[in-house]
Amino acid sequence: MKKFIVTGGLGFIGSNLIGLLLKRKYKVLNIDKITYSSNFYNVREFKNNKNYKFIRCDLNDKKLKKIIFDYRPDGIFNLAAETHVDRSIDGPQKFISSNIMGLFNLLECFKKYSKNNKSKLVHISTDEVYGDVISGRSKENDPYKPSSPYAASKAASDHLVFSYIKTYKIPAIITNCSNNYGPKQHPEKLIPKLIYNIFNNLPLPIYGKGKNSREWIFVMDHCEALLKILQRGKLGEFYNIGSNHNLNNLEVTRRLLSISKKNIKIGKKVKIKFVKDRPGHDLRYALNSSKIKKDLGWSPKTNFSHGINLTFEWYFKNKAYYKSFSKRDILRRLGKI
Repeated sequence: MKKFIVTGGLGFIGSNLIGLLLKRKYKVLNIDKITYSSNFYNVREFKNNKNYKFIRCDLNDKKLKKIIFDYRPDGIFNLAAETHVDRSIDGPQKFISSNIMGLFNLLECFKKYSKNNKSKLVHISTDEVYGDVISGRSKENDPYKPSSPYAASKAASDHLVFSYIKTYKIPAIITNCSNNYGPKQHPEKLIPKLIYNIFNNLPLPIYGKGKNSREWIFVMDHCEALLKILQRGKLGEFYNIGSNHNLNNLEVTRRLLSISKKNIKIGKKVKIKFVKDRPGHDLRYALNSSKIKKDLGWSPKTNFSHGINLTFEWYFKNKAYYKSFSKRDILRRLGKI
């Protein structure tokens, strides 16, 4: 039975990936340092699974090397990262520490570990490294132009991984994915925050005029792409992962309102409220994912209409999820400068 390590497995994408790996009968070690965005609610259904194990560890910790050598994984999915743009505006240092220095330590450990086995590292990154894409779609060989400290830290991490591929010949692959949505996402992000506000009769805050456009992909489609990349992807390559479907924030909000009205009684205060825009807010991200479709035969299975219904349904059935956060973490506006 193959064994995998997922870093950042208490988070949104990591916990969904763990669920997929366990479903496919793999053994999984979840490494997470436990921050504000980590949530044991996300892995509660795995805790009694004999193929699942959790270890608390910061990627910067010296003990990381021992953990990797003791567990002897066939592959590592690196999802450990600070991810919220607004938080990176308020405090960039944590993003440098986690997304760059933590990754550096992981690479040093993996460089030594991978010398004597066939293990692979899949480093998961973001479409935000390409910066504002006013027209067209970003390809894997397009230049990086990150706009936020978060995106810059992820761009740096991608470059660092590629340098280890070229210089030390580590068996690694880099992925860049579009905006994920689905179950278990921290409510500081747009969709779960809007759902929380709808449930609690609160206004729906939208940056600027709501025209910022994102390419939305259902989280399980992303996870299936990551597994296929580890299994069949070419070492040393970059792969974009996207749905090829863009919606702006206003369109997403109206879709959620429409779904909500069919399922619950909406309070009078649930109305769109435009708020001061985020500093340096990119207008549009969009990926060209033809490479993964052509080379690996992957394509997303979940269209947005179905995916957003599944997402709303999960949060409706798991209202206790929101109780695992402080209201301050859900409602507080960050990144104002």
